[in-house]
Amino acid sequence: MISHSIYKNSIILAIFAMISTALVAFTDLLTRDRIESEKERALEKILHQIIPADSYDNDLYRDCILQKDNELLGSKELTPIFRARKNNQPIALFIQTVAADGYNGAIDLVVGVNEKNEIAGVRVLQHNETPGLGDQIEYRKSHWLDIFLGRSLDNLNEKHWKVKKDGGEFDALTGATITPRAVVKAVLKTLQYVHLNHDRLYTLKSNCQEKSDE
Repeated sequence: MISHSIYKNSIILAIFAMISTALVAFTDLLTRDRIESEKERALEKILHQIIPADSYDNDLYRDCILQKDNELLGSKELTPIFRARKNNQPIALFIQTVAADGYNGAIDLVVGVNEKNEIAGVRVLQHNETPGLGDQIEYRKSHWLDIFLGRSLDNLNEKHWKVKKDGGEFDALTGATITPRAVVKAVLKTLQYVHLNHDRLYTLKSNCQEKSDE
């Protein structure tokens, strides 16, 4: 009798576990696409701050390549590069890059580089910098990132791509030097990456969508 009761309870627990697992999987399936969609909308909003939507006529999320360059893009992982075009002509690249040496760790950035190989804009995607100091790199808190607008390897020698405290061209943030130092370095390396790979980046076959469908 006891054995039968234990067996019955085991069956009930097993069924309950299967139902719970199925519900978790179903919920994950329902929310995964929504989360990805929200991420895309947030990123799209940031990209439009750099290059207005009417400046290009292609689908950025379809015209996207995954690249990896630990030295110049700061990551060992594949990172997306979105390509803006109008009438099939290149307009700009949106490159996700990492400033690995921020004050509190890595700072994820997106850097826009136009066809003159000039900085069209820089925005922060994610960071852990100190509130009230390093977090001034957030565009909603200050427009410090605008110091990069129009800068290129042609109009500013690489040795001047530093904060003024280090003998360079760029102002630091009030009370914070390590954070802007890391961002300046990352933006410079992104420009160097584009300079070395410009034509290839526009001609490679799009593959971001293939990765997201896996």
